[in-house]
Amino acid sequence: MKAVRFHQHGGIEVLRHEDVPEPVAGPGEILVRVKACAINFLDIWERRGLPRVHLHLPHISGADVAGVIESAGEGVSDLKAGDRTLISPGLSCMHCRDCLQGRDNLCRRYSVLGFVTDGGYAEYVKVPAVNALPCPSNLSFTEAAAVPLVFLTAWHMLVDRCRIKQGEDVLVLGAGSGVGSAAIQIAKYFRARVITTAGSETKLQKARELGADHVIDHSQQSIHEEVRRITHHRGVDIVVEHVGAATWQDSVNSLAYHGRLVTCGATTGHEANIDLRLLFARQLSVYGSYMGAKHELLEVLRLVRAGYLRPVVSQVLPLEEAGRGQQILEDRQHFGKVVLEVG
Repeated sequence: MKAVRFHQHGGIEVLRHEDVPEPVAGPGEILVRVKACAINFLDIWERRGLPRVHLHLPHISGADVAGVIESAGEGVSDLKAGDRTLISPGLSCMHCRDCLQGRDNLCRRYSVLGFVTDGGYAEYVKVPAVNALPCPSNLSFTEAAAVPLVFLTAWHMLVDRCRIKQGEDVLVLGAGSGVGSAAIQIAKYFRARVITTAGSETKLQKARELGADHVIDHSQQSIHEEVRRITHHRGVDIVVEHVGAATWQDSVNSLAYHGRLVTCGATTGHEANIDLRLLFARQLSVYGSYMGAKHELLEVLRLVRAGYLRPVVSQVLPLEEAGRGQQILEDRQHFGKVVLEVG
């Protein structure tokens, strides 16, 4: 089969579109013919190399897969060849205490498809059968691939970690990102007032079209000063933070008394400071969030089928242009997801 993989860490030049052995589904697994795979920043970190993370090389990235079941391994009886499927990207043991309690993203063996395993930048990928979910019939494969990782992440941040409530004020950093575009929609579903940020008028307009009530041009305006102005100096109840060092102080300063900051990423750096006096005096809460549980993705897909949430696809590229797709993300030239069409 054809796949895009890298044999060493480095820039986009290390990505190779080449022939590789086709995987074989083992017991409890299925083989999926990949139709579309979305690109995530995780793929870029893998390709660049991560401290203390040793990937088996050569490596195939890709967590967000939509396709058709090609075959099923031993012990799989409820799935059949030809079924459309959307893959839940979280991999876990499925038999520990956390997995059995429906909190599989807390499993000690939890990982993401395409991280320590080969992923969807390929014509075929094998996955645990338990990760195969029905692909929403109202979505194309390209649209479906734009859903799992970012909507699951944003849902877990707002619903599980922050317990979002109707009427709250929510600041979403980076409207043009996958997590940002998903978080805007989820917050609006809960009837929150959404303030979001972006670095161009084009992106700000797209954020408005997604439902954002107020927008801030972070290239020209101070985020926390604009938040204070919009909220009449109160601040917001929730900040959805995934940018990291570049926006951390603005995020903290934008919180209202008893506000909650939830973070899932650090694309601009992982070092951040907080004034403890501000933390306890304002009774703030800071939450870490990583992916989400499979049952949360099922709830997201229910709302996608009903039309309350919709994937945002920025660009569609052929598999062999995966490097170009990653470059688009690195250059912040996207709004929503960049998706690879595979077959």
